[in-house]
Amino acid sequence: MAGALGVRERAVWRWLAAAELDEAAASAPGERTRYYGRFTVTPEVRALLGLWRGNVAAVHRELTARAARGEGDPPPSIPTLHRAIRRDLSLGERAGLAGGEREARRHDVFLARPRGWRNQVWETDHVQAPVLVDVDGVARRPWITWFTDCATNAITGVAVTPVHPSRESVLAALRSAVLREDPYGPFGGLPEKVRVDRGKDFLSRTVTAAFEALDVTVEDLPAYTPHLKGTVEGLNRAVESMFLAALPGYARQPRPGKRSSRPKDEVLLGFEDFTARLLAWTAWWNTEHRPTPLRDRTPLQTWQDDPTPLRDVPATDLWTFTLEDAGTRMLTTRGVRFRKRDYVGAWMTGQAGIQVRVRFMPHHDHRIEVYHAATGRYLGPADLADQATDEQISAVRRARAARARRLKKDLEASQRERYAAATQPETPRRLGALTTAQAEAELTQATDTDLSDLALPDLIPPAAPPAEWRTPPSLAARTRQAPPPDTPVTHDQLGPEATREPGPDTAAGPDTSGEGDPW
Repeated sequence: MAGALGVRERAVWRWLAAAELDEAAASAPGERTRYYGRFTVTPEVRALLGLWRGNVAAVHRELTARAARGEGDPPPSIPTLHRAIRRDLSLGERAGLAGGEREARRHDVFLARPRGWRNQVWETDHVQAPVLVDVDGVARRPWITWFTDCATNAITGVAVTPVHPSRESVLAALRSAVLREDPYGPFGGLPEKVRVDRGKDFLSRTVTAAFEALDVTVEDLPAYTPHLKGTVEGLNRAVESMFLAALPGYARQPRPGKRSSRPKDEVLLGFEDFTARLLAWTAWWNTEHRPTPLRDRTPLQTWQDDPTPLRDVPATDLWTFTLEDAGTRMLTTRGVRFRKRDYVGAWMTGQAGIQVRVRFMPHHDHRIEVYHAATGRYLGPADLADQATDEQISAVRRARAARARRLKKDLEASQRERYAAATQPETPRRLGALTTAQAEAELTQATDTDLSDLALPDLIPPAAPPAEWRTPPSLAARTRQAPPPDTPVTHDQLGPEATREPGPDTAAGPDTSGEGDPW
């Protein structure tokens, strides 16, 4: 019996002896007998575990210090405290007190959703690829936006952005996901529901309007619940381990030495090459990869075996639905005025004077799409007039980048403060000495550049308002009364600030050069 239970023979005899003394021990052989007075984890101990991030020795020191101050009973020994924590707290509770909610979730059990049918539910997400890619001579980590079908594990649409994605990335990926014509098919059609995770790009006004126009329900999941969209989260993990880890420029590659720096002679992929390889891997995932939940079938086979009818949208209508509406404009002889710039097109000849509606792709400000305001008929595209060349745009961007670097350097220099190191409790002492001349020079320069310091608002008091106005007494005391039309203005009427003694170049007496005009 001892061999079958995996214990020693002495343990079996001890269990039998305990069962003869207490019948309750027979139902749970081997469990330690409970007795009154055993130390258990209290709410105070749980709070201290959270404060000290699961450090039991630090909790024991804290309890000992409190007992010395008369704030509680002395704690048990550290081994006893360890045993009580292991006995009274689960693995998830201990992990949560030490590392937070994310660590506690690793020990949870999650239910699997039913598979459903194709295009019943899609999930979408952004993921930053841990791969450095050459984008116009700068090493960047591109972002991937994709839609995946929960029933077939198929990647229905994907879009790659060199920098941080926006609503334009979501619309581009949505368009590639819905269309089933080349080169996007055979996956596609309109889904019944799309799950998102509170991303501002997915919940923007433009994307929400596009989903409403396509009759697609958007399920906004609570924050920090990646397990509620496990299909796309599993895809985010799979793409790194199955594809991105083997690319040059992989940022998480183990490096020799103390610092995990990238080799200087490493050649990075271009953005175009990276996008081509990612799309090729996406095609492999859909047509050749056999995920375990699909029972030795590819996403393509699962998709084709599903008889659920598909809802298709014409490409022209889909393009219209995924554009942002900018309202109506008047088509003039200079074209369409949009964001203080003129857009023109060859089809505008003879059309000046009609009302049109402008739609545009976010951040694509070089072209807009124009529709008839009354009928909604598509008229054609309009390109930016007098558009700068690529060389001019590059020069402007280089100038902006240089200015930003200078400004950042100046701000860092102005905010850099040094303090003396302290070995005893004392008031912090700021370092950096200035001479009196240096301080006066900087203050003078700051004063000369601030026009508000040079203004003299009370040099000439303002004129009194008309008699029929209701003027507050505080304002009336600061104004000067207007003289009668035939009375010349004197220095006394201008106020004490304007009174001066007549100099050698100034004639004494009233100034009659502005007779009838108080100024």
